[in-house]
Amino acid sequence: MSYTNPTTTPRKSSKFDDYTLSEIRRAAATGLYDIRGAGAKRKVPSLDDLLFLGASMSRYPLEGYREKCGTGVVLGDRFSKKPLELKIPITIAGMSFGSLSGNAKEALGRGATLAGTSTTTGDGGMTPEERGHSQLLVYQYLPSRYGMNPDDLRKADAIEIVVGQGAKPGGGGMLLGQKISSRVAEMRNLPEGIDQRSACRHPDWTGPDDLAIKIVELREITDWQKPIYIKVGGARPYYDTALAVKAGADVVVLDGMEGGTAATQEVFIEHVGQPTLACIRPAVDALQELGMHRKVKLVLSGGIRNGADVAKALALGADAVSIGSAALVAIGDNDPKWEAEYKAIGSTAGAYDDWHEGNDPAGISTQDPERAARLDPVAAGRRLANYLKVMTLEAQTIARACGKSHVHNLEPEDLVALSVEAAAMARVPLAGTDWIPGRSQA
Repeated sequence: MSYTNPTTTPRKSSKFDDYTLSEIRRAAATGLYDIRGAGAKRKVPSLDDLLFLGASMSRYPLEGYREKCGTGVVLGDRFSKKPLELKIPITIAGMSFGSLSGNAKEALGRGATLAGTSTTTGDGGMTPEERGHSQLLVYQYLPSRYGMNPDDLRKADAIEIVVGQGAKPGGGGMLLGQKISSRVAEMRNLPEGIDQRSACRHPDWTGPDDLAIKIVELREITDWQKPIYIKVGGARPYYDTALAVKAGADVVVLDGMEGGTAATQEVFIEHVGQPTLACIRPAVDALQELGMHRKVKLVLSGGIRNGADVAKALALGADAVSIGSAALVAIGDNDPKWEAEYKAIGSTAGAYDDWHEGNDPAGISTQDPERAARLDPVAAGRRLANYLKVMTLEAQTIARACGKSHVHNLEPEDLVALSVEAAAMARVPLAGTDWIPGRSQA
């Protein structure tokens, strides 16, 4: 005899939620893994789990309108003859022409220039629009070597050797065929309309000793003028940072798993790498143990969104941050005004899933001429500059509240954590206690 309780509500599994079930069905129907853009969507311990301790009796705050709080930073002054002098500690991350439209790349250059900071080329080479509107342009040197030539290396203001990316450490990039326009194909020496997949490692070196030789080669090509950055994904930040320093880097760019990407397997995005919060302290340990903290500059990226994130990154030991996804939102991506068109392609404003398919109605992550023309690079550049200004003011406000005359004077002692996990990763006390998890108590 069976019995059914009419008052019982069926309960869905937390393990097999609706999204997981839909992915199983999709995989079973197609035999293909899922590819998407953007970054990790799972919740991980983050900079949001930290709070600042403002000044009161034990420390005096600074008056916001009468006492200065500096924000400038110099990147690349270890070996290069012409380091980058930035007015703000926020840079624009590498995003390729191909992934983004020409107008979007121009807008990023314009906005960065207005704000007094740098932007970065990304995979696929340098466009004249980007170089023309970027006062300070970092040239990414990737395993693919797409669009790479010595002349553009010399035109750049710095060179960033990409070893890994936070959204896919150990994996190469993708650019689907619908975004390989005739211009993109010509720049990358690829067939038009055919899916492109970048290599996951550089073809001419296999380890840090070889990398040291490559760095010297790049310095010789550019007459030792240009700073050399090394970008690594947040996998083994202590060892990767130490090896980058020993190979001769001026700057280490450390990208956590919240960092975005144009396109890769979702399994990479959600299951490879470490949260940005977990990466920074081991990298700082490596720099301090080598006597190179604040000499070799550390740039943190991966999910940076506001001035509080900037201030927390600097307090934990970074010299600057880099933003990608947030910059695209600032210039107009995923704007709700395009919601009807996002729904038409099976997405929604704020989901970011369809950056890789080239149908972006905002005209940013597309090579379709009609869609790309929707983005006014001048107006979009102003929006980015406004956003960078607000981020900087927010970081300054927090620094002043902690009694600091420069944002780089923020320190771990100014922070507490809201969770045990965040306290352990950031190595700051759990709020309301003097306990740092993982540290022995005297």
